[in-house]
Amino acid sequence: MDRIAALEGVSPQFVETLYDKYSKDPGSVDQGWAEYFSDLEAGVSKSGPSWARSDWPLRPNDDLTTGLDGSDMFIEDSRPAKDAGTAVSQADVRAATIDSIRALMMVRTYRVRGHLMANLDPLGLEERPVNPELKPETYGFGPGDMDRKIFMDGVLGLETASVREIIDILKRTYCANLGVEFMHINDPEEKAWIQRQIEGRDKEIQFTDRGKIAILNKLIEAVQFERFLGRKYTGTKRFGLDGGEAMVPALEAVMKTGGQYGLDEIVIGMPHRGRLNVLANVMQKPYRAIFNEFHGGSFKPDDVQGSGDVKYHLGTSADREFDGNKVHLSLNANPSHLEAVNPVVIGKTRAKQEQKKDTKRHTTLSLLLHGDAAFAGQGIVAECFGMSGLRGYNTGGTVHFIVNNQIGFTTSPQFARSSPYPSDVAKMVQAPIFHVNGDDPEAVTYASKLATEFRQTFRRDVVIDMICYRRFGHNESDEPAFTQPLMYAAIKKHPSVVKIYADRLIEEGVITAEKFEQMENEFVSYLEDEFESAKEYRVNKADWFEGKWEGLGLADKDHEKRRAQTGVAEMMLREVGEIITSVPEKFNIHRTLKRVLENKQQMFENGAGFDWATAEALAFGTLLREGYGVRLSGQDCGRGTFSQRHAVFVDQKTEDRYIPLQTVNDNAQFTVLDSHLSEFGVLGFEYGYSMAEPNSLTLWEAQFGDFANGAQIIIDQFICSAEAKWLRMSGLVLLLPHGYEGQGPEHSSARLERYLQLSAEDNWQVVNCTTPANYFHVLRRQMHRAFRKPLVIMTPKSLLRHKRCTSELADFGPGSQFHRVLWDSAETPNGGSITLKSDDKIKRVVLCSGKVYYDLLEERDKREQDDTYLLRVEQLYPFPERAIKMELQRFKNAESIVWCQEEPRNMGAWFHIHEPLEDVLIDLEMTCKRPAYAGRAASASTATGLASKHAAQQEALVNEALTK
Repeated sequence: MDRIAALEGVSPQFVETLYDKYSKDPGSVDQGWAEYFSDLEAGVSKSGPSWARSDWPLRPNDDLTTGLDGSDMFIEDSRPAKDAGTAVSQADVRAATIDSIRALMMVRTYRVRGHLMANLDPLGLEERPVNPELKPETYGFGPGDMDRKIFMDGVLGLETASVREIIDILKRTYCANLGVEFMHINDPEEKAWIQRQIEGRDKEIQFTDRGKIAILNKLIEAVQFERFLGRKYTGTKRFGLDGGEAMVPALEAVMKTGGQYGLDEIVIGMPHRGRLNVLANVMQKPYRAIFNEFHGGSFKPDDVQGSGDVKYHLGTSADREFDGNKVHLSLNANPSHLEAVNPVVIGKTRAKQEQKKDTKRHTTLSLLLHGDAAFAGQGIVAECFGMSGLRGYNTGGTVHFIVNNQIGFTTSPQFARSSPYPSDVAKMVQAPIFHVNGDDPEAVTYASKLATEFRQTFRRDVVIDMICYRRFGHNESDEPAFTQPLMYAAIKKHPSVVKIYADRLIEEGVITAEKFEQMENEFVSYLEDEFESAKEYRVNKADWFEGKWEGLGLADKDHEKRRAQTGVAEMMLREVGEIITSVPEKFNIHRTLKRVLENKQQMFENGAGFDWATAEALAFGTLLREGYGVRLSGQDCGRGTFSQRHAVFVDQKTEDRYIPLQTVNDNAQFTVLDSHLSEFGVLGFEYGYSMAEPNSLTLWEAQFGDFANGAQIIIDQFICSAEAKWLRMSGLVLLLPHGYEGQGPEHSSARLERYLQLSAEDNWQVVNCTTPANYFHVLRRQMHRAFRKPLVIMTPKSLLRHKRCTSELADFGPGSQFHRVLWDSAETPNGGSITLKSDDKIKRVVLCSGKVYYDLLEERDKREQDDTYLLRVEQLYPFPERAIKMELQRFKNAESIVWCQEEPRNMGAWFHIHEPLEDVLIDLEMTCKRPAYAGRAASASTATGLASKHAAQQEALVNEALTK
């Protein structure tokens, strides 16, 4: 049994009682305990009793004294070695063993509870009463026992040690300015590693004079930069790092240590507090550029369009070198929605690791900075921890750095969380946590170094919790004393960390007071020079088409020039078809899936009847064949929510998995992942992945379209607006099952209206396809255009198996492409049961999108209403004005133009489309100048839960569209 692990959760009294039983009868206790006591006794016997002195009895060092002492007859060089065990009585062994057990239990308690007594709060506001479990008296050691030697058997790196030395080492290790939580970790190797790093006689935090001056330099830069901004831009919001400046040398330590351990890239995410300091002093963004932004300058060239963002949301990238190791840094831009950037950073990191084929997750690290209130309060933190060990999402661990200001805006910690520390959520993945006093920059830097080494050694998450304070309010014009008068009275009197540390170095003789003053003055003078240069500073270049994005560019303003060649040669289609319909030999396929595959084979034989899932597989397979990667992620998307996709075959006897599309091209990766039950985290991850990998079709599928509600922050703050705010592009595809089939409020609408409301400035594409072929082409179009835009697709449910929702092989072939507007099926061969009148005799044109088309088609044909034309708007944004004009001008005599939708009037596309449609009708000088609405009445809920009511509403809206 492990010396310490054996004592988990037991009291000293229990162990001593157990040992008494063992002493009387070794067979009376569990075998594990018997071995434990036996090993301990053996060790004690070798070392002698705990009170034995190695220098007693005194050996005379002269012949005269030896001769006078008849009891000491030494025969030099011929005296046999004394067997230490033979001189130790059983009573001595028992007493020494009990001493060892008590000492080991005390060590274990310090490892578990020591952080509770650590000196962590720079302000000294928190009372930390002495924990009785940490008192030596609890283990039977009184004042008179302090110098007694105890057999430790290597624990704390000691063979034997006095009680006093043991306590000194434990207090220095666990109760000084650094407190470590790691005993919740199950892996004994990880625990032992941490113990080896921090426990022992020689394990004090030590830096060379050169290292100390380097830390001081970074503190001067951090503190004086904030003070300079405060003087020059008084009252301007900057969300300064004041009070937490030790973070800056700590981040340098992560980078330097990481470089030594093989890192060549770090992807960083952080909140707005302290961002300007990180941009300047870690990312080395020119000070003049930051000052220019304070003067109202832009972060981008004047000829680059976009709304921009406030300076404390912006990102940047840089190359740094530490001890000859080059490390590329990228700081992600992010909104004020705290922690929302976390999954984006992790997804971006995963993409970069895959680009480098870094399967060991050794060269690229995600580094996340957090505030204390946000880390404890925002659920996305737990979602990201939940992904950290999962196949397809694991990045080999993230280094988390909490700037623990001990406050959240105006809320004190006791009202902001139920746990003792903000970092407690990290225990869900057994991450070690280093709590450290922010006024001890050496301890903070050491903790960061240790955390980075742990991550690089074990590829797991690790947390640094730097307890500090926020010198000003939530922003620089805020008055924090309204709500925390005692805290801010203490802060007002509290010296800065650079003053505290400089005084310490002066006292140690590392620098002089004059040298410190010179260092500060030189840096402030440099800032003044940069301030003057900022007046003429101009950004010459936008950093958005570099690296993997090279060769891509902006979308042409003429939408007609954006067409892509997405048709595929029949031979390639059939080759991919062969792969997706074949099963390996001796693979025990599910009998229903076998029928599905046989039906797909029939599609290729007949060249017709291609359904939605087959078209999707063809899109993926042909892209893979062309060398593009494909990554599909979401809840249950391997099989598909509606059992339609079957991208993964599962052997019915062994549960072995076979993924046909992974065999299409050895040089192009196909990944399909059943994600954990998260929308916010997983969508953020896939967005981050798509940012770093533009040459892979990255898709996220919601289980049902409205489940994307849980990821609304990612959609609002990143996907739809990142290009305008931060010049950051993405080709991410959102697959959102949508359609009214009577399944109730939560399984009907993907909230199309929300995406259309967010549509502006050519920010993305929103489509609602009605044919498998059009779906095939819109997916392929994502990769075959020279620009990237997010794509939101309202995907079907009932249409997955609808007998009329099929395509022919030729629809995927050469010359075919995506159609933003689709014609009435009656105009196509075998498209309908009626023949429409000539264009000049069409009296009604019904425009629609998605599933309702088939309801309208069926009823129109049933009524033989041959003067009604059904026009499908497949792409809702960007609005296909020219294509719609081209079709509508055919029907100059139409008396009624109707927009029909399944959604309630206040939802769906109506409010987005009726004005552009009206403009088209006016431009064409149509008889009908305004479109009529046919659909459900406005509603608070998306859909009814009553099947009968749904059917009545559906029948009514179809009738209204055909008669209004």
